[in-house]
Amino acid sequence: MKTAIKLPTIALATTLAMPALAAGNTLIGWARLPAATFADGPTSGQFASANPYGTNIPPYTDLQPVQGLSAVLTGPEKDTFLVMTDNGFGAQSNSADALLRMYALKPDFKTASGGTGTVSAVDFLLGTGLSKFSSPSRITLNDINRKLGITLQADLDNYYGDPAKPNVDPSIKFGRLLTGADLDIESIRRDKNCNLWFGDEFGPYLIKTDTSGTVLRSKISLPGVYAPQHEDVAAGTATANLASSGGFEGMAINRNGDKLYTLLEKSVTGDPDRTLRINEFDIDDEAYTGVSYLYPLDAEGSAIGDMTGIDNHRFLVIERNGGTATSGAPFKKIFMIDLSTAPSGGVLQKTELVDLMNIADPDDLNGDGKMTFTFPYVTIEDLLILDAETLLVINDNNFPYGGGRELASDDTELLKIRLATPIPGFHHDRRKKNEIRANRCEAGEKPRRQHHDHD
Repeated sequence: MKTAIKLPTIALATTLAMPALAAGNTLIGWARLPAATFADGPTSGQFASANPYGTNIPPYTDLQPVQGLSAVLTGPEKDTFLVMTDNGFGAQSNSADALLRMYALKPDFKTASGGTGTVSAVDFLLGTGLSKFSSPSRITLNDINRKLGITLQADLDNYYGDPAKPNVDPSIKFGRLLTGADLDIESIRRDKNCNLWFGDEFGPYLIKTDTSGTVLRSKISLPGVYAPQHEDVAAGTATANLASSGGFEGMAINRNGDKLYTLLEKSVTGDPDRTLRINEFDIDDEAYTGVSYLYPLDAEGSAIGDMTGIDNHRFLVIERNGGTATSGAPFKKIFMIDLSTAPSGGVLQKTELVDLMNIADPDDLNGDGKMTFTFPYVTIEDLLILDAETLLVINDNNFPYGGGRELASDDTELLKIRLATPIPGFHHDRRKKNEIRANRCEAGEKPRRQHHDHD
């Protein structure tokens, strides 16, 4: 039997947060993507539970929800973004008909000087406006070249291999499209070579694709860590030591574009209590380096939502609990961590940067009649640094479910937050370099646009 690699037990006294930088942050842009936003595709939600609030009841005939946004990258043009949907309806057992996709969109942020607060689709490669979320606005992950080495829903006649369930949609089979029963992708980064790396929760695995979403190589496991859905656990050759859905919720890339830093959502058995592993991965070698750190959860936190890089050693992390405006006490914050504050295997220090439940909103951009903005959603999983003073934050709305603001399906909200204190030492060319890399990568893909969903 395989066993987990244990990190040394380190006293958590060293994890006390550094002085907060969070006071006086301001909402300067707000936009909303309605919960019931759909793209064309095979019928979805056939195995999902009904929404307890009585709206947006599945299934969705010939439609795929544009929902569950769990990661964001810069888009091909100014003020456009690429967003990634997660595994669908929250579990491997109910998401076999939910396609794993990325969409391109452009918010028209409502600001003090105008804006509609709406979000529109744009061309995934060009960034030009579209009337709806259709084939040009997206890529769909696929294993058309059979690189992953696992049985997919596309390989089955009926969903889950159960003759009592509907036939697998022909488009899924023909394109070997990946679904939420195959992988639970929660994070994404684009490397210096323009390839995409997806962080999965089922293994946890790393998945490498080209810019069209086509898998390039077999999945990569995190050594010594096994979620219940890991193939070795299923085969009886390893024992699960990570809770279900505890995999790579966050993943950052360094400034140089050659190292990934994967952050688990839940603790590994045997690690110090209330710590989450960060592991370093070398993109050139396509292997973990053996360098790792422990992220300490706040006393009120229960999970992380995203991780994004500032430079080669500093990162931002969204931390949260399950509380919402309709249930419990919401804890939603953004912290800054610095890998140089601890040796490999050590517990990191963190500095509070933003309290997402206490943001100044002097212009009442979301129209709720309040001058303080709160972001009380269960999951907040998208974070992008726009410049030294501005962050983009987006929630995962867990469609069709909700309860974030009210007892109804949650919308997706996109925020631009002006920091009271700029990120210290942030290189002002970071955003520009991200845009150049995005444009270079997308330009290189234009002659070979691939859409394996055959829309």
